[in-house]
Amino acid sequence: MTLGVVVFPGSNCDRDVRWAAEGCLGIRTRFLWHEERDLTGLDAVVIPGGFSYGDYLRCGAIARFAPVLQEVMAFAQRGGRVLGICNGFQVLTELGLLPGALTRNRHLHFLCEPTELTVQPGACSWLQSYGAGEVVSFPIAHGEGRYQVEPEQLRQLEDNGQVVLRYCRNPNGSVGDVAGLSNAAGNVLGLMPHPERACDATTGGVDGRRLLGSLLS
Repeated sequence: MTLGVVVFPGSNCDRDVRWAAEGCLGIRTRFLWHEERDLTGLDAVVIPGGFSYGDYLRCGAIARFAPVLQEVMAFAQRGGRVLGICNGFQVLTELGLLPGALTRNRHLHFLCEPTELTVQPGACSWLQSYGAGEVVSFPIAHGEGRYQVEPEQLRQLEDNGQVVLRYCRNPNGSVGDVAGLSNAAGNVLGLMPHPERACDATTGGVDGRRLLGSLLS
């Protein structure tokens, strides 16, 4: 099992993902520099949190053109498992692998705190070890995590079972309390909270272990 972790100029959670995957779960990781095109031998790819290309234009808007992400898009379209965390979720929406957009938090403040989430796994392969309606705690750390989508499209996402994570107490004003979405096939997951920071009881709890550990199932 090998997990690819994309690294952009400005990424700051790539090593957190490696620490959680290798140190807590024994999953081998390989860093993928943003100019790389070779995904050979990878079983899944994570687009981590941070500030890809400094978020100078719009979160994820420059990253979407990186050579590695053109390969990640093809990988996902072939059924490969892709996880976008925080800035990675923003990148997935910019790529069009997930619908909607992430905008400035409701009160325009950066938020960094533990957050309770309700899980509805649906067909999402990353969440099959969680029960429907289970409440978990992952930390958030974002300034632009307010999910936005047209009401009709939100209803379609809900009807399709693609809203797989919701905030119990919405911290940022996301429509429908959306904290995480999957694609219709269930192999792509984007979420604003950080499961990699909830893999060790001494630092942030262990509720995130099963998400990354799903790769071992």
